Amino acid sequence: MIQVIRAEQDQDLKKAFRIREQVFVEEQQVPRDAEYDGYEATASHYLATFEGVPCGAARWRTTDYGVKLERFAVLPDYRNKQVGAEVLKAVLSDVKAEQNGKKVYLHAQLPAVNFYKRNGFITEGDMFTECDIQHYKMIFAG
Repeated sequence: MIQVIRAEQDQDLKKAFRIREQVFVEEQQVPRDAEYDGYEATASHYLATFEGVPCGAARWRTTDYGVKLERFAVLPDYRNKQVGAEVLKAVLSDVKAEQNGKKVYLHAQLPAVNFYKRNGFITEGDMFTECDIQHYKMIFAG
């Protein structure tokens, strides 16, 4: 069973940050100072569990361009088990309720582009590189 909560309690935030640390810093070699930024305190964070085990995380924040979904991470042992889809569904539900009408976008790593396409996003513009990882900007089309 997959459960997704808004990570507002300190212990839940720590679990979400630890998942991001494992996926981005350890697995993908993203510099720690690029992974954690000045938006941590103002973004809305999420934590997913699979049968009670913390395994997924994400956040969103408002920008001058709309609502940006960020930091979607699922631990390797829990990939392809619908954890990412459930996190995305929870985030989009909250964004629609709280920021209805604003453009929703994200920067998808190349291997995740098809996942986001299956979930209502379309690519916009050319591929670009962030932290030595290829990305596409994607817009939620519903």
